[in-house]
Amino acid sequence: MPRARWNLYTRSLADFHAGYDLLLTPTLAGPPLRIGQHRTPAIAEAVLSPLLRFGAGKLLSRSDFYADLVTRNLTAVPFTQLANITGRPAMSVPTHWTATGLPLGTQFVGPTGSEYLLLQLAAEIESARPWFERYPEISRDAVGG
Repeated sequence: MPRARWNLYTRSLADFHAGYDLLLTPTLAGPPLRIGQHRTPAIAEAVLSPLLRFGAGKLLSRSDFYADLVTRNLTAVPFTQLANITGRPAMSVPTHWTATGLPLGTQFVGPTGSEYLLLQLAAEIESARPWFERYPEISRDAVGG
């Protein structure tokens, strides 16, 4: 997502919030990821680390390799990026559980200064469908083993 568009997204989201209290999106684009599923390959980490130490971050950020790496990692969470780049308060709350007990989140994005509204909503959702005591079992399958 080119930075030149960030200001446009910020203004568009402000226009949206002029008519709506919150924006509702999924948190993930699909089922929960396995632990380490999008981990940067060891060879890439070995190459990237020295490049970043020597100040080649700007050069690296213009490469196809970097763009592919970022795209691959953000593919699972495309909806959360809007709040991140516009500086809007947002939260994800577990509103559904898979058959194996993994939580699926719903993201709520509010206008600037609406943290209180998000926290009140989270409290109401948790009161209606408690999640504090729910823990999914972590299987070898979940960690890619």
